[in-house]
Amino acid sequence: MVRRRFQQLLIRPEDIAPSHDTLEVIGTFNPGAIEHDGDVVLLVRIAERPRQRRAGFTALPRWKGGRVVTDWMANQDIESPDARVVRRRADGLLRLTFTSHLHVVRSRDGRKIDTWEGTRLYPREDWEEYGIEDPRIVQLGDRYWITYVAVSRHGAATALASTDDFVNFKRHGIIFCPENKDVVLFPERIGGQCVALHRPTTAHPFCRPEIWLARSADLIHWGSHQPLHGGSAIWETDRVGGGTPPLRTEAGWLEIYHASRRTDGAGQVGAYAAGAMLLDIEDPSRVIGHGRQPLWEPDMAYELSGFVPRVVFPTGAVARDDRVQLYYGATDTFTAMVEFRLSDIDIGSRFT
Repeated sequence: MVRRRFQQLLIRPEDIAPSHDTLEVIGTFNPGAIEHDGDVVLLVRIAERPRQRRAGFTALPRWKGGRVVTDWMANQDIESPDARVVRRRADGLLRLTFTSHLHVVRSRDGRKIDTWEGTRLYPREDWEEYGIEDPRIVQLGDRYWITYVAVSRHGAATALASTDDFVNFKRHGIIFCPENKDVVLFPERIGGQCVALHRPTTAHPFCRPEIWLARSADLIHWGSHQPLHGGSAIWETDRVGGGTPPLRTEAGWLEIYHASRRTDGAGQVGAYAAGAMLLDIEDPSRVIGHGRQPLWEPDMAYELSGFVPRVVFPTGAVARDDRVQLYYGATDTFTAMVEFRLSDIDIGSRFT
């Protein structure tokens, strides 16, 4: 694994006020990150759940008419596949035990938060009913484009928003229908087209978990889908998907992605790690290098213990000279950052 030049726990749940006094913040994680006006802007996922408790019942929140309402289900009518969801025994359908929105914070040096009171982006559409999650940010032209997961009774889809100031946001609707997550845009057009990585999810395991690539002329309509990378190492046997927007390097597009291990334990989530692959600059469908081992795995206390233990989930990267500041979610609870040097990653020898 790569040497950490600097690391910092940036945001804890207690640092952020809930969107309403009937809710409590349980997670501040998986931030999109980009430079804007000399600052690092983080668009952080804020997970909340109702404060109220009822004996023998589980609270299942959702957004309706601009506010959070709570459905109460008897514990005897549900089961819990893992800490994040419950499954209704009557029909086998899932519900989240929390809901999420997005919150802008700023850092001057990328190593500590300086401005906390930024815009909040709340669920609004029917297809955002259970929350909006896991944003990634790139700049294309004079606008910043944000892909995010929109969760509803129809499943997890990927939607698109944009802004020019991180104060006012415009929604552009769903661009990848359910079930699809972890859509990561390339920060420039390639061959005149926009390019994205995405993660189709399925209940039928016909193949290893995979990252796919797609192309678009306008960021809205996507096609030319093709598989890019299938998880094969033991640390990427359960899930594999895009992490940070790709970074242009002299050797190729450096993609920092996430992967998790398969587990046989009921109610358990396998450990998440960060991996790295190198894609051809002119043809990013061609993988020209892939890390033999994870870039980094859970090691710090805040990466090992939290709402979902043993998770590092990279979602944002800011390159400054030879330094790369990587922003990630830790244990579905915290926002953290780790700093590497590109020379530490040692693209030439670490990739095969």
